[in-house]
Amino acid sequence: MTFDPRALLLRMFDAAIAAAQPSHCVPPHLPAAPKGRLIVLGAGKASAAMARAVEDHWPGEISGLVVTRYGYGVPCAKIEIIEAAHPVPDEAGLKAAQRIHDIAASAGSDDTVLCLISGGGSSLLALPGRGLTLADKQTISRALLTSGANISEMNCVRRHLSGIKGGRLAALCYPAKVVTLLISDVPGDVPADIASGPTVADATTCVDALAILQRYGIDLAPAIRDALESGRGETVKPGDPRIVGVETRLVATPQMALEAAAKVAREAGMLVHILGDSIEGEARDVGTVMAGVIKQISKRGQPFTAPCVLLSGGETTVTVRGSGRGGRNVEFLLSLGIALDGLTDVWALAGDTDGVDGLEEIAGAILAPDTLARAWAAGIRPQDALANNDGHGVFGALGDSVVTGPTLTNVNDFRAVIVGCAQ
Repeated sequence: MTFDPRALLLRMFDAAIAAAQPSHCVPPHLPAAPKGRLIVLGAGKASAAMARAVEDHWPGEISGLVVTRYGYGVPCAKIEIIEAAHPVPDEAGLKAAQRIHDIAASAGSDDTVLCLISGGGSSLLALPGRGLTLADKQTISRALLTSGANISEMNCVRRHLSGIKGGRLAALCYPAKVVTLLISDVPGDVPADIASGPTVADATTCVDALAILQRYGIDLAPAIRDALESGRGETVKPGDPRIVGVETRLVATPQMALEAAAKVAREAGMLVHILGDSIEGEARDVGTVMAGVIKQISKRGQPFTAPCVLLSGGETTVTVRGSGRGGRNVEFLLSLGIALDGLTDVWALAGDTDGVDGLEEIAGAILAPDTLARAWAAGIRPQDALANNDGHGVFGALGDSVVTGPTLTNVNDFRAVIVGCAQ
């Protein structure tokens, strides 16, 4: 079997992103026309593209406001688009969240509020809870991002320090009808964890949030500690009459993206195995474990025979120990390459489907059989780079970064490994 493994990896990644494009997945889920107004509110990296998809397919009057990441705006005629910072919130996100809060509170019983929620909304919808400031939210965000906490843990904390997430946005809309369209970027597609669940009931508590912060040794400002210890930050709970009637629809998920990539690989004549859409853990540990699976395939034909493609998704974490440029996908790849130790028939791509791996405007990278050899020849010590959390530095120097620009969607991390291709 002959093909260009690098090109196949890129086609699979492109297919995964395309499957989650709002223009494709939003229109089938639009609600019926209300007696009153259709108000569109949203937050996330895909929210502007979702708003455009609504406008393009809605026959009547429409208005609203969504907030997205800088560079992810899409022109809309009737829905206002605001750009703000991610992953650490800024003043623009604060102002947008306050305006969304006020619009939601104005909704009447004849209105329908269509909420467009996608990954990234946790930082973009930055309305601090009572007694807290934007600076408090920024400090906690930075600490969580480098702590090693997983996305569910981070969003539990965020919900309990927010004035609009954890079901609060839906409660504000009451008695209007609320329909939420979700593009999932979280393992398991748990609605409460997508953008910290602004329209979803939350079963976790302030006690849970406090325990997470203590678990990771995060220092708390007095105002944050008081909000959690007093219970003032409690979220909207299951059974609350204000949100019982909310309709929640998952319109795009990591599994859908993996299935689209699998189709591309099968069309190329490859056997495909989807290992899971919700793989978590330290990125470097996931890379080491994946290398063990690949070696068993390559050397013993177990549990799969080569040539084959292994696909997986989810969201790994990076506990920052060094001063490098970070990125969980490139950290996974660098760890994978080191553990494979020059195995000659393995290619891999790992990237974030939103086009941003960590704090870099780089989606991810490609690992080739000769990556480590080329790194050493260039004077780069891969083990040292991994210890310094500098995967981006390695792959950038080798010309193996994958840069997509803003993808206008987000269904989390994408990993594809081709085993049994020595080209």
